[in-house]
Amino acid sequence: MSETQAIPADTLEASWVAHAPSALQPYLRLARLDRPIGTWLLYWPCVFGLTLGAGALHRGILTQAYDWWLLILFGTGSVVMRGAGCTYNDIVDRDIDARVARTRGRPIPSGAVSVRQAWLFAALQCAIGLVILLCLHWFAVALGALSLLLIAAYPYMKRVTWLPQAWLGLTFNWGALLGFAAQTGRTSAAGLVLYTGCFFWTLGYDTIYALQDVEDDALAGVKSTARLFNKHSRTWIFLFYLMSFALLAAAAGYGFRSWIPVALLIPAGGHLLLQVRRLEIDKPEVCLRLFRANRETGAMIAAAFVIGSWFA
Repeated sequence: MSETQAIPADTLEASWVAHAPSALQPYLRLARLDRPIGTWLLYWPCVFGLTLGAGALHRGILTQAYDWWLLILFGTGSVVMRGAGCTYNDIVDRDIDARVARTRGRPIPSGAVSVRQAWLFAALQCAIGLVILLCLHWFAVALGALSLLLIAAYPYMKRVTWLPQAWLGLTFNWGALLGFAAQTGRTSAAGLVLYTGCFFWTLGYDTIYALQDVEDDALAGVKSTARLFNKHSRTWIFLFYLMSFALLAAAAGYGFRSWIPVALLIPAGGHLLLQVRRLEIDKPEVCLRLFRANRETGAMIAAAFVIGSWFA
């Protein structure tokens, strides 16, 4: 394999992308289709919002064909818009990525994809995302359009603030609000509490993710919560996860008007505590494994919301 085709250090070598046509592989990696964890973390808040929205309509999720249609739309949209966001982020960060060991093999800094090609690929993905968005309620369309402001600013946050993970939390969990709006045509207090709970969840897991790059980020001048909190990262991650669990429980209890989904969230809370307990901030492989474990955390939260909605 040539240097320009080298698999990035944070890519799963066993990914199906390695078996795709060689001309497509750089674009598939640019969209992070070899690393689906980001798509899951983008999709789960959408599921939470869709389920809470169904509860606001006094019914359980999955009781209507429209629910399944929305889940498919949001799933497809998560793949496409995560890819578009990663492509845009890599365009903006190409010089920084070239100086970080874990990311210098990505398609743009490695030369496998030109900046012009990357822009065209991002535009294609955004066009697909727009088609999906236009299938929703007009209020959800307007709300989805607002997220573009957060997406556009995100790559620059690591240059101007020590809390780029907070901006990611605002951006990555917009689907919680969008899912609720797709069901109801509005927002609500419960939806906003859900969004805030997801925000703190992202603050926790993305701090874990950033711990992999502390040394390289320092050399490149990149700011992060991992660098800010340093040796105190475990304590802050625990606090973020604690806030997340409390707010998610509040959203479930208030939104579904039942204690059942709150009780069903306890396994997810235990899973978050287990991450904190197993965290070793100076071992990148442990940090990456714990970051990826949040796919299962999201599945547990989704199960609590879905099952709880049936008893609301």
